Amino acid sequence: MAQPDPLQQWTDTAKFWTKHSATLREMFSPLTEALIQDAGIAPGQSVLDVAAGAGEPSLTIAGKVGPSGSVMCTDAVAEMVEKAKAEAAKRQLTNVKFRQCTADSLPFPDNSFDTLVSRLGAMFFPDPPAAFREMLRVTKPGGALALAVWGQSNLNPFCYLVTDVMSRHVEDPPADPDAPGAFRFAEPGKLAALLTGAGAINVHERVLKFDVAARISPEEFWLMRSAVSESLRTKLEKLSDAERAEIAEEVIESAKEFFPNNQMKFPTQMLIVTGRKMD
Repeated sequence: MAQPDPLQQWTDTAKFWTKHSATLREMFSPLTEALIQDAGIAPGQSVLDVAAGAGEPSLTIAGKVGPSGSVMCTDAVAEMVEKAKAEAAKRQLTNVKFRQCTADSLPFPDNSFDTLVSRLGAMFFPDPPAAFREMLRVTKPGGALALAVWGQSNLNPFCYLVTDVMSRHVEDPPADPDAPGAFRFAEPGKLAALLTGAGAINVHERVLKFDVAARISPEEFWLMRSAVSESLRTKLEKLSDAERAEIAEEVIESAKEFFPNNQMKFPTQMLIVTGRKMD
């Protein structure tokens, strides 16, 4: 049986990510700020954002580096890049440029950027070692790399709440821990070891605890979660309307404990791994 094309899957998902981009930006803003801090991003720097999706953290970083700095916002999916470009124009940001490209084939000369970041992208790279070598190639000697990934699933109710409900309705084979997926690098030390193997030095990993929060209701949470996850959409499409309605009801009921004042607030754990290119 032919395997699904990951790029096509992300292309199919792009319209949902762009639709919910404002909510996603609010949800992950603490992660963006932590990534900026750990990367040491400062005014005047040139920054490459790999797998930026609909524009974050690129657009936030543009404000940090200021008019004397620059940001290159990249993603493998054209629709994501166009959404990011439109949002930059809306905010009148003039220090951001955009390129459609994959992490393992960056169309930039060696030693191009002071700093490189990737927020929740590395888990989905088809060939992470190749991507990390390429990312180091375009980073200036001594420059920093900072990557953010999900921590362990059982520590993240934003994810496991839906997974637990789905498991009662759909039989799912065990996932390959090395295949592209949200929790591919959740095991402590796994991503750090790959980054070190690619040639990075001074590699450090830390756990970031924060709340994934947004001004949405449990019902809106389900609408978003069931849209932005390609694997979840695929499973739901195979079910009857009655089964989908039952799952939605169960998720919404289970989620209510994480919605004080009817607004989303999930305790969350992620990993931030940083390193540097050798001088």
